Amino acid sequence: MSVLAEETSWPREVLDRDYGARGSVTAEVFEAAMGDYRSRSKEMRDHATHLDVVYDEQSGQTIDIYGTGGEARPVFVFIHGGYWRMLSKHDSAFMAAMLAKQGIATAVVDYRLAPEASLDEIVREVRAAIGFLWKNGRSFGIDPERIYVGGSSAGGHLTGTVLSGGWHAGEGVPEDVIKGALPISGLFHLAPISKSFVQDWIRLDEAAIARLSPAANLPGVGCPIVVAFADGEPDGFRRQSTEYDRLWRDAGFASELMEIPGRNHFDVLLDLASEDTILSKALVRLING
Repeated sequence: MSVLAEETSWPREVLDRDYGARGSVTAEVFEAAMGDYRSRSKEMRDHATHLDVVYDEQSGQTIDIYGTGGEARPVFVFIHGGYWRMLSKHDSAFMAAMLAKQGIATAVVDYRLAPEASLDEIVREVRAAIGFLWKNGRSFGIDPERIYVGGSSAGGHLTGTVLSGGWHAGEGVPEDVIKGALPISGLFHLAPISKSFVQDWIRLDEAAIARLSPAANLPGVGCPIVVAFADGEPDGFRRQSTEYDRLWRDAGFASELMEIPGRNHFDVLLDLASEDTILSKALVRLING
């Protein structure tokens, strides 16, 4: 039994601590990171090439696209975090300029939030975004054969759900539609989450845990991934990333586990705004390599 399976028998207060990202930093550090997310993304929004593109008629959810022009470019699809109930694409575009310099487009995804939307619906929407880009990407300057995906925290979980197997036929995309991925501080086993404070709004039953846990639904066709986390992470996020990297490699797929020094659960993501960081270099290498 893995330690993540054992976690479900741990006391609630231990799980709340180990998955309490907000509690791992001061209020000032958290608010500063949120402010940076929004202000840096607003700066990028002025340079977007396509805003508010509806990718899913059923939900009306949209994506913003940055850094296209000329020949079709590879795209990094970013999925925001916020424990499935916070944030939006307006907080999530700060990597666009860095990637544009490397000839890489960015697509930032909005999805409906919990508890109004179930996690099943959130996952469906994010997968629909991938399907939309594969079918329509060329109209926006995107090469559908070079789709890469990443996200932080809950966005790392959603990254895992588009890496998972079993959904591609429903969206009319090939099993290898994703060519590489960067889940950051992700959640891949949902059983421990369902025993923590997050259950108050995510409301998972056993069937949903099995269906929506990326670690339990590895694909038949895997792509190279970089699994990253901050050295200041709460212990639960560290365990989740380490276990997902192991499972990916055990399945015969390429994975690199990367601990980012001097960063916490929130500011680690801001490293993607600069071309000189370990994290941004790993992402560019993943896409261009």
